[in-house]
Amino acid sequence: MKIKIKETAKQKKNFSLYKLAQELNLPQQTVYSWAKGRTQPSYLNLDRICDILECKIEDILEAEPVQSKLF
Repeated sequence: MKIKIKETAKQKKNFSLYKLAQELNLPQQTVYSWAKGRTQPSYLNLDRICDILECKIEDILEAEPVQSKLF
């Protein structure tokens, strides 16, 4: 899954990642790590993000294309 936190925060509320971290009461590094794809937010944090940004989970998560295996 690709996480579009930065784009969604900017589009829905004009929030920076720093502002979103403040609203979530989480370390800035945590939110940046999600945005870079190094880690993923828990379901609880995804729900909190959606509440704050007034969006759906589909707005934040994006399915990555499945690559065919070559033999």
